[in-house]
Amino acid sequence: MALARLAELHGVATSYAPSGDVTVQVPDATVVAVLAALGVDASTPAAIRAALDRAQQAASGRLLPPTVVVRGAAEPEALRGLPEGTVLRVETEQGATLSRAAGLPLGVHRLQARAPDGRTATATLVVAPEGVPQPPARSHGFLVQLYSLLSARSWGMGDLGDLAELAAWSGRVHATGFVQVNPLHAAVPGDPTDPSPYRPSSRRFPDPVHLRIEAIEEYAYLTADLAPLLEQAAVLRASVLEEDALIDRDAVWALKREALELIRGVPLGPGRRAAYADFLAEQGQPLDDHATWCALAEVHGPNWHTWPAALRDPRSAQTARARSELAERVDFHSWLAWLTDTQLAAAQQTARDAGMGIGLVHDLAVGVHPDGSDAWAQQDAVAAGMSVGAPPDAFNARGQDWGLPPWRPDVLAAGGYAPFRDLLRGLLRHAGALRIDHVMGLFRLWWIPQGGPPTAGTYVRYDAEAMLAVLALEAHLAGAAVIGEDLGTVEPGVRETLSERGILGTSVLWFERDWTGTGRPLPPKQWRTGCVATATTHDLPSTAARLTGEHVALRHRLGLLTRPLAQEQTEDKAEVADWLAYLTRLRMLPEGAGDEEGEIRAVYRFLLRTPARMIGIWLPDAVGDRRPQNLPGTWDQYPNWRLPVADATGRPVTLEELATSPRLHRLLSEFAPRTAPPDARPS
Repeated sequence: MALARLAELHGVATSYAPSGDVTVQVPDATVVAVLAALGVDASTPAAIRAALDRAQQAASGRLLPPTVVVRGAAEPEALRGLPEGTVLRVETEQGATLSRAAGLPLGVHRLQARAPDGRTATATLVVAPEGVPQPPARSHGFLVQLYSLLSARSWGMGDLGDLAELAAWSGRVHATGFVQVNPLHAAVPGDPTDPSPYRPSSRRFPDPVHLRIEAIEEYAYLTADLAPLLEQAAVLRASVLEEDALIDRDAVWALKREALELIRGVPLGPGRRAAYADFLAEQGQPLDDHATWCALAEVHGPNWHTWPAALRDPRSAQTARARSELAERVDFHSWLAWLTDTQLAAAQQTARDAGMGIGLVHDLAVGVHPDGSDAWAQQDAVAAGMSVGAPPDAFNARGQDWGLPPWRPDVLAAGGYAPFRDLLRGLLRHAGALRIDHVMGLFRLWWIPQGGPPTAGTYVRYDAEAMLAVLALEAHLAGAAVIGEDLGTVEPGVRETLSERGILGTSVLWFERDWTGTGRPLPPKQWRTGCVATATTHDLPSTAARLTGEHVALRHRLGLLTRPLAQEQTEDKAEVADWLAYLTRLRMLPEGAGDEEGEIRAVYRFLLRTPARMIGIWLPDAVGDRRPQNLPGTWDQYPNWRLPVADATGRPVTLEELATSPRLHRLLSEFAPRTAPPDARPS
């Protein structure tokens, strides 16, 4: 079939297999729509024939693909089929000119080829190491949603000062090797702002709502002027910690923004001014675009699709004129990015000074909000009219639409993967490791035509070899490990490929069973070494909720169950009982079944028995929190992304209280003999 051949040439699937014995055909209308988003007209039989002819002619006449990857010392596959006598010329990013494509330094270079018949071609040449750096040693650390970590100094939500304090305390007292946080990406301002950290305006720049205002150097010159705002911040903090209010990101930002407008009036000293100028020069056009979007959003609203037509183009003359007219506001938002970057750097340095081998683990969301900064600035690289999601599966019969426009694989390849390189470089600036949400997206993504249900989507393939090479290169340059969130449906071979490159997976206790054999809990020695082993994640029930069945009761109260409550509870209790019986047989539950705190400790004792390279402790587990931070499938039915860390009764717990919590110390004492050096063990 001509449409199927055309789709295959462009990496668009015409069928998919949700399970090993089931194949689902993709509707032709979906294939046509996805091809259109890739710039290919397949609307009629004649258009399909013409597109096939163009694709075949381009392929037959092409000397080089737009991007060539060299991994380690291997010869690039793209060069093996070159005509005999082809002359190569490489201009390295270090400034050298070479006549070979082997034995090159790591980096991103330009490759030129001239064939004997006179044909020429130029390509981006990515020379990458075999894999990503590995964590320096086996370690344990906290997993936390930063906004939920309030201290006595927070302005109503956790901030970068709190992150630094958590790292300093846990590293020094409990010999933790890392702290993993949620994405700190810049959000799209709204009324209210979408609190999800996984649907940001920009993945390239952090959100200044995370700033610790008092840590800004110029703050010291305005203490008296800021006193009223500090009083309001104390009221906001108390409302969350003492009055059961939800975290109000917009209220926090309103206060911080007012404070920042005042601090902005304090001139930078010569050294600070020079550091800011260096930051502007280093960040270049991407920061200018982001700050311009922020300034334009103040005038025209946060949805760039509704702006005056000329301003929807970031490269138009009218946008350039607006940038000049709004220069002060553009500089304000650039300054905010710099301040946030400096505090991120300070937090990572604090973590390393506390003895952490890794330090901060940052999180990369799958995509960006369609109305935000990145989608505006990178329109040429984004597939218009498409959204990323997931196909129907055993857990969600309707599939999922995440509302995130995907990158176009053809544009990425044509540009040498520059947007991806720049994104990774920014995130890795102050990170010891990077977690990639839905890491399977480096291989393929489920594209859904706008307006259609998730069931009407299809997979679009990316050049995983190139994506992984860029990732390995940037991770190598930053000296950072990489963690892939590989939960759920994973295409055969993906986990193996990621493992070969040294990318750690994510293993959650409740999902680790002998699925090809007995179906019983997977023995600890059979767990993979290359993973972060944990009991839960931000999208799953806390361990206390899992053990008590509270997560089932919560979903029942919200009308989210698809089966009778009794059936759900029976299956859930059986699963938990199976695990507790296994932990008892392994002598990991001396407290006996029924002791909730003891059962939680037993779960983490089990994780310690696995060979996992990293062991993640969900911070709320340490105090018995039963509330999930996010409940997938809900919007306003549940306060997603707005809950502080709390104890088993639902009472919010501050960072200071965490540091003195007997329950937390009892849990962390399980880790001291196994992963901490003798002189770092708590007494």
